[in-house]
Amino acid sequence: MKKDSTNTLAPKQLVLTAALLAVLCGGLALSARGQSAQAQAGDMAMTMAKPTPQMQKVLTALGSLGGKPIEFLTPEQARQQPTPANAVKVVLRNEGMSTAPMPVAGIVNMKIPGPAGPIPIRVYTPAGSGPFPVLVYFHGGGWVIAGLNTYDSSARALANAAGYVVVSVAYRQAPENKFPAAAQDAYAATRWAMKNASKINGEPRTVAVAGESAGGNLATVVALMARDKHQQMPIYQVLVYPVTNYAFDTASYRENVHAKPLNRAMMQWFWKYYLPDSAAGANPYASPLRAKSLSGLPPATIIAAQIDPLLTEGRRYADRLRDAGIRVHYREFYGVTHEFFGMGAVVDEAKAAVSFAATDLHNAAGGR
Repeated sequence: MKKDSTNTLAPKQLVLTAALLAVLCGGLALSARGQSAQAQAGDMAMTMAKPTPQMQKVLTALGSLGGKPIEFLTPEQARQQPTPANAVKVVLRNEGMSTAPMPVAGIVNMKIPGPAGPIPIRVYTPAGSGPFPVLVYFHGGGWVIAGLNTYDSSARALANAAGYVVVSVAYRQAPENKFPAAAQDAYAATRWAMKNASKINGEPRTVAVAGESAGGNLATVVALMARDKHQQMPIYQVLVYPVTNYAFDTASYRENVHAKPLNRAMMQWFWKYYLPDSAAGANPYASPLRAKSLSGLPPATIIAAQIDPLLTEGRRYADRLRDAGIRVHYREFYGVTHEFFGMGAVVDEAKAAVSFAATDLHNAAGGR
């Protein structure tokens, strides 16, 4: 009669299994030092992160464009490198789709007064009669590269989805203009929007701020400045994978040390050119995560990408805001990388992220 071997292990197997469990438990015990269970789970999720098929198409297209690692380039050379926006167009062409930008009801290029001269802006107006709520938007690029054209798709998508007039700001960039030049321009542009909203068919009492990456940093810094100066506050802030701290030792920096299109070496390069010296990195207008208090800031939507060295600091900033009593709507999008937000033409998660932000902006404006 054949013996039932279900759930039965031979002596050698028992020894090996016990040894394996001991190694695993020991590793978990070591990893638990100084970390919460939630942090461990987050680290494991980052370790296992893989791009979705749509995201991978964009990354493959970006690689095909022959760009050089910007950390080995001068800022002038880096500004000439292909961007994720260029890669999206490659994917669209490969799939036989139009590369034409999403239409909006109106676009006007203007210049407004700034602390060191005129600031170029681009105003996107949605369909409808207005006056509309206003969203002052700051593009990414590590304060050094990129511009209004690079992030045109994000501004268009937000104008249409949220029903806001979007004011996209071409703030001064480093290293020609180091910190705090970009923050000063961002604040000046927001004050201009609040005082002159009626000139762009906007509502001056309903002005929000938004930004991606370095632009997310500028958006929340504008709110900090307004609070500290006792001026009119933005009604809301949308922070898309924001830079919040001058540091490179978080879990997401370790897990995404060689990620594309953003990695640790690139962020070190950006900070090197942005700051006048390393001591400036402790300034809360450079590293808002280091602010003594975040109380009194507007409610926020924070959007994070799983495959991104900035993931941890965005999550920590959300926690700091909550601790200060600020209402925060945080969402992490899985299987996508830094820069995904403006890729709605080819990446479904980007469409969902824009819709997520637009819903919160719509509610912030009283459902308008």
